[in-house]
Amino acid sequence: MTAFQATPKAGAAPGLALRRSGQALIRPIALFLKDAGQGLLEVCHNSFALLGLGVVAASLFLAGRPELRASLELRALGWLQVRQDLRSEADPNVTVALAELGAAERVTAADPGSLTRQQAAIAQWLSRRYRVAPEPVSRLVQEAWEVGRRANLDPTLILAVIAIESRFNPFAQSPVGAQGLMQVMTRVHDEKYENFGGTLAALDPLANLRVGVQVLKEAIDRSGSVEGGLKHYVGAANLETDGGYASKVLSEQSMLQRVAGGRQVTLLSPHALPPRRTPAPAGGAASAGGSRPTGSQPQNSPADGSEGSEGSRSITLLMPLQSPPMAVLQQLASSR
Repeated sequence: MTAFQATPKAGAAPGLALRRSGQALIRPIALFLKDAGQGLLEVCHNSFALLGLGVVAASLFLAGRPELRASLELRALGWLQVRQDLRSEADPNVTVALAELGAAERVTAADPGSLTRQQAAIAQWLSRRYRVAPEPVSRLVQEAWEVGRRANLDPTLILAVIAIESRFNPFAQSPVGAQGLMQVMTRVHDEKYENFGGTLAALDPLANLRVGVQVLKEAIDRSGSVEGGLKHYVGAANLETDGGYASKVLSEQSMLQRVAGGRQVTLLSPHALPPRRTPAPAGGAASAGGSRPTGSQPQNSPADGSEGSEGSRSITLLMPLQSPPMAVLQQLASSR
């Protein structure tokens, strides 16, 4: 028994020594890792504290520097836009690649339900008469009411001028350069577009309407009457007649006023004004009147093909065809 017990004790001595040496080696490593972890934790706490202080300091600094804040916002927005474009280009769907979330904000439109009763009636009637969408017409009606109130002009007069000049086509242009809804001569009234960013604003519906109302207001004040103002507006101030322009505008205004009053007005197709003679050159008008013409489109035809403005009666290219009168249709039917 003694010999058998002595053998394990003799063989266990190296193993015990090995375990002790391993424990002696692990103990400092564990202590090192523990100390390193605690140090890292403290460093992280301090780093987050410093980061928080930095954010607070930067926020306070930017709060006192709005121009710097705006610059940083623009840079961040540009970076985000670039990233968005890169992701969109990788998409095989073309509509997704060209998508713009802010596109709806550029549209000149308004909900017809947001209009007053009079405004809604006029917007609906104009939409049907000139075959344009009710939403953009509603926005123009709203603007005519607002600008008309500021300029002390009847909004139905403003809308009547738009109807005769361009038939609510914001991109209309006459052969002599009158542009937009109210066919304002851009090169004559270029200074009026400076507050709108330049002459390209002539093709913006609201900018053109506001400038056109200003020109119309000046013409009415200069002549002393609405009829005389319309004659000035069309560039016929130094002529014996405006060729029926004022009567056509006032007739359109009368229909709009009846519509606003709740009366039923037949949706008649707009008629062309009778021909009239070509006015004197712009230079002669300027010398006779003391200033160059302030009308919307001197010496031109309106973009809609009607005789709504002076001059260029021989220009008939690409004009839309009018529907034949009912009498002509009946005659053709009876001849078959």
